[in-house]
Order: sequence, then structure tokens, then C-alpha cells
Amino acid sequence: MISSPIARGNGAYIVHKNIEQAIKDYQVKSYHSYRTLFPPSLWPLVGKIQPDIIHTTPDYASFHNRKNVPLVLTFHGYVLDAAFHKHCSTLQKIHYKTDLRWFTKKAVKAANVVTAVSQFTANLVQSDLGTKQSIEVIYNGIDEQKFKPIRKSKKAEFRVLYSGNLSKLKGVNLLPMIADKLNSNIKILYTSGLRRRMSLAYHPRMENIGHIAHKDMAEVYQSVDLLVSPTIREGFGLGIVEAMACGLPIVATDSSSIPELVSHNEGGYLCDLGKIEQFADRINELAESPVLCESMGEYNRNKVEKQFTSDRMINEYKALFERVLTTWSR
Repeated sequence: MISSPIARGNGAYIVHKNIEQAIKDYQVKSYHSYRTLFPPSLWPLVGKIQPDIIHTTPDYASFHNRKNVPLVLTFHGYVLDAAFHKHCSTLQKIHYKTDLRWFTKKAVKAANVVTAVSQFTANLVQSDLGTKQSIEVIYNGIDEQKFKPIRKSKKAEFRVLYSGNLSKLKGVNLLPMIADKLNSNIKILYTSGLRRRMSLAYHPRMENIGHIAHKDMAEVYQSVDLLVSPTIREGFGLGIVEAMACGLPIVATDSSSIPELVSHNEGGYLCDLGKIEQFADRINELAESPVLCESMGEYNRNKVEKQFTSDRMINEYKALFERVLTTWSR
């Protein structure tokens, strides 16, 4: 059995649940993020029956680790990154610089294998922690049979989607300013995210479509014309790949892992961090060119089929787990 203790309310949880559905005897042990306020409470999650492997995220892995059980870590992101600490609260900064850094370094040192969901994240972890341990990159994958393009009827309104938690780290504070500069026929729709924060302040060019269960997100992508992601940092960018699979062009920040996903000028546009006018100009350009939207959407769909499918991800994790068990038994 492979035990996967992980917090709910983020993209990592979705990925591990997808692995659970595809690999026999892989069991997700989910918990509310509030439990991390007292990390020792996480110890019982693995259970009394000793698993063959523990696969989790690094932050609180030390509280899931068991003697004589191989530990596999996956960095889905890296909150210790100083680049976005200026967007965090004082308490978050203290937490990231002290106990969470210590927990993470301890987990990496104890791990049998460390993976990351993008090359950017792998490089960042190695440089920031100063670890010489190799980090394997296993890109996340999505169900391309579920997330797929559909024929759309022509509409006067051009619909732009923001999908994600309503956090400054995701650049959500830029959306109203981007909306101010969009053509009159363009509207931004936004979800309230996995953490279910209710809404942003009212804006006449924006619409809150509420909390959408992940199982229903394909229909949302299929109902819009473009995905915007003004994020500061992404460990991977699961929502971006889901939108790409649905044939949407992407307008996103040119930073972190996103250039590994979005091909500039081919699958969308990459904008400088925080440059509101760049985002608005690119969205306006695509809204005026259905042919360009379609060609970029087709490019993205093909790229997902080649690089970011769930089957590819599952096969890579299966091979990893088998290798770990073989090495451990020796």
C-alpha cells in the first residue's frame, strides 16, 4: 500500500486524488489545512498498518514519516521562495523562514526520492535549500478525455476566465485593473477557488461564478474563450493545462513554471509580472481575432496530448514507486 497524507484545498490534493484513482492500493489520507497549526496532530494519518511507501509533500512530511518505510516527496510548489514573501502576512513570513523551513529541510534529508512538478520548482528547491540531492521532474497530467474542446456558437460577448484561489499570490488583485482596460464586449468570469473565499469587490466587467467542484471545471473551460493567469508564482499551473486541453488560448505571467507550459506567440501570450496594460492589450487582441484564438487553442490541445496527459504522469509515478520498492527490498 502507498499512503499519501495531504492537505485539501489545493492543486496538489487534486493530483494525488487522480493518482489514487489510477493506481491500486494508493490511498490519499486528506486533512484540513488547519491541522498544520499543530503539526503533531498529523502523525496518526498514515494509520496503524505500515504502508509500503509514503508519498506526500515536503512541508509536513516529517510528521508522516515512519521508520523502515521509504519516503517519496513531491514539491508541487515552494512557499519558502523569498520572491513572494513580500505578498505574505508577517506571521506567514515568520512561519516560512523558521519552522516550515526546518520541517522542509528535515524531510528532504530523510527522503528516499524527491520529485518536483516542474523544472523551475526543482531548480528553486535545490538552489534555495542548498541540497545536493537530485530532484526528478514529473510534470502533472490531466484527463484529456474529460478536458477537451467543444464546438461553440458565436457570441457577441468574449468571456475570459480566471480560475483559482482568490489570493494575491495568484495575482487576483490585478483583475479589476485589467478589466478596466478591456474592450466593452469582454467580461472576466472568476471562480471563488478551492478555499471558497466568497467574492472580490463588485466590478461591472467581472462576474463571480462561485465555487466550482473540480469535476465540473471542464464545462466551465468549455464555456469561455480564454484563460487569464496573472499569477506571481506557480509550482506547475494545473488550471492552465486544463484550459489548454479544452482548446483555450492563455494569457499568463512570464514567470516561474508557466513558460514550461505556455508557448509564447503559439499557445498564447506571456506578459511581464504585474504589467496590467500588457495583459489587457493581449486579451483585447485575441478578442478581436477568432482565427488566432482557434489556432492557439489547437496548438495548446496538441501540446497537452504530447506532454501533459494523466496516463503519462501515472506511468512515471508507477515506475518511480516500483523502483523505490525494488531498491528498498535490496
